Amino acid sequence: MKEEKINKQEIISALKEISRIKGIDEDLLFVTLEDALTAAYRKNYNESSEEVGQDIVTEVHRETGEIRITNYRRVVEEVEDEASEISLEQAKVKHPGMELGDRFAEDVTPKNFMRVAAQTAKQIVTQRIKEAERSIIYNEFKEKEHDLVSGLIQRKDKENVYVNLGRIEAVLLPKEQIPGESYEFNQRLELYISEVRQNPKGSVVAVSRTHPNLVRRLFEREVPEIYEGIVEIKSISREAGSRTKIAVVSHQEGVDATGACVGNRGSRVQNVVSELKNEKMDIIEWDKDPALFIANSLSPAKVQSITLNPAENAARVIVEDGQLSLAIGKEGQNVRLAAKLTGWKIDIKSDHDPEAMAGFEAFAHETVTPLEKKREVPLAELSY
Repeated sequence: MKEEKINKQEIISALKEISRIKGIDEDLLFVTLEDALTAAYRKNYNESSEEVGQDIVTEVHRETGEIRITNYRRVVEEVEDEASEISLEQAKVKHPGMELGDRFAEDVTPKNFMRVAAQTAKQIVTQRIKEAERSIIYNEFKEKEHDLVSGLIQRKDKENVYVNLGRIEAVLLPKEQIPGESYEFNQRLELYISEVRQNPKGSVVAVSRTHPNLVRRLFEREVPEIYEGIVEIKSISREAGSRTKIAVVSHQEGVDATGACVGNRGSRVQNVVSELKNEKMDIIEWDKDPALFIANSLSPAKVQSITLNPAENAARVIVEDGQLSLAIGKEGQNVRLAAKLTGWKIDIKSDHDPEAMAGFEAFAHETVTPLEKKREVPLAELSY
């Protein structure tokens, strides 16, 4: 009996320690233990109890570890199933106050029950603890889905990079790595959680260094006006490791959206650029006028005029001959990013190109000269 008492105390202490270390609700662990002991009792002492539908309940005292297994039978006038029913006459012998329909409780706790059931209970409790821990981890990271997380590089395996996020290890796949970026042991990384899902082995946290929203979250962290909703990032186009364009707009009079993102002497944008290992950053002023927005998106090039075809979502842009290569960018990157940023197909021509105006009449168009409109911040100052 002394050995059994010690075992009970050890189990209670172990459950409370698991609750503290793993962060699992203590009551959940006790309920799990009670379920496990009920299963052990049915298996070792009353295998038919589940088949006949006996109402077996196990209770574990939260402090002493004392175990009580109770078989509940319904009080009836005429017994048809002795396993689940008891006559009113029999019930009144032990409990005079019993009435028809009441539940008659009978203590069926076996002697030395802990020794017999310990192994079965241990297996079930261990499994339930693993399930509860997996659920906690999943819920914790599900709340962080589509947000930033900081982690430490643990190792590299072929092309994969394994990052410790605290409770879980995430894999940074090759396609999610910034081209040319080095990944060293114990290096801290800011990552974007693109997806959190569960599989039979636990939670899977998909992380990225190339996702456009990594830039969005970094700016939200650096620029209070974005976090507070005063300044909004309308769109982002990115070629990770090389260049990103973001379009911003202010929702409060007197607040300059681009200036807020740049910060004093460029401090805010430089923090983002530094985290992305000097990825070039173009901060564009969004405008509801698509022509002006397209002109802004081609920064740092200067645009002469734009002809729009809304039906085909296409734009033809005229620039000075000396601005053509700047507008198009190296290997077409600038115009490609501008098209992704604005959602318009952009065709750029030089004002010295004799075919520049050919076919423009086919557009359902209006021609504008965006740079004639007042700008408080020169386009050339918005590229970092």
